[in-house]
Amino acid sequence: MSDLREWMNREARNTAKALSRINLGEMAEQSAGGFGLRARAVEFLDTIKAAMFPSLYESGAVSEKHLISLAEGKLFQASEQLLGIARDVFLGRCAPVEREKCDRVKCRHRADTLAMEFMQQVAPIRELLSEDLRAAYEGDPAARYLEEILLSYPSIEAVSTYRIAHALFVLGLPVVPRILTEHAHARTGIDIHPSATIGRHFFIDHGTGVVIGETCVIGDNVKLYQGVTLGAKSFPLDANGNPVKGIKRHPNLEDDVIVYANATILGGDVTIGRGSVIGGNTWITHSVPAGSRILKNGEGA
Repeated sequence: MSDLREWMNREARNTAKALSRINLGEMAEQSAGGFGLRARAVEFLDTIKAAMFPSLYESGAVSEKHLISLAEGKLFQASEQLLGIARDVFLGRCAPVEREKCDRVKCRHRADTLAMEFMQQVAPIRELLSEDLRAAYEGDPAARYLEEILLSYPSIEAVSTYRIAHALFVLGLPVVPRILTEHAHARTGIDIHPSATIGRHFFIDHGTGVVIGETCVIGDNVKLYQGVTLGAKSFPLDANGNPVKGIKRHPNLEDDVIVYANATILGGDVTIGRGSVIGGNTWITHSVPAGSRILKNGEGA
């Protein structure tokens, strides 16, 4: 037997116990609750997407009636997954010292209400995604089929995940929305914070390197290209030198705006007016009026 195997046989259990104690101690004050939360959240995401687009995700359907049954099954599965996740998250938010006083009935009711309210939004979210698909089809001359866009475009992967995560964020579910959007970020290179507000008919062409910050507000019929950053210009600090949270830091894009590749727009007081076109490689830290054409570092055409 090798020295490594002998050591593992002797010490692995004790090391695992020590690591578990360290992990639980670190997370005690702000625990999200539940084991395997990331994997469960991603599993829920896959299930709800399959329910939203059953004709593309359900390869075993043999008839329209069968397809409806499969979609119904996915909806039930997604609701149970979300309910379990939400219960664990809400119960886990009670610090260990307070857990004995935690109103478990109230936490479970809160989770049940959240899961039901989300499931009631599934059809409207699907409608939003249909508009995003149409925006991609109309905005990309290389797109031939809607199925091609849904199943292969990284922007649709990121935006569809954002739409689901944003709904959960608005309903008040902690931690999970960010897990979902960071999962999409890892897969696509597109970073959309679940708190951002994005209107209808939205398209990111190519997409790699796009960043949409937490307090961004984006209107309808907006198109971004790869490498666009909608970020913060600065981070105000509190008395302890820590960034102040919960303030407006990211820009607003009004309806019908186009932002070309590698443009950077920074600041919570910045608004890009309706119908404006922002050229590639520009750097903008001030508002521009409606109908502007910005070609180089804030300079108009």
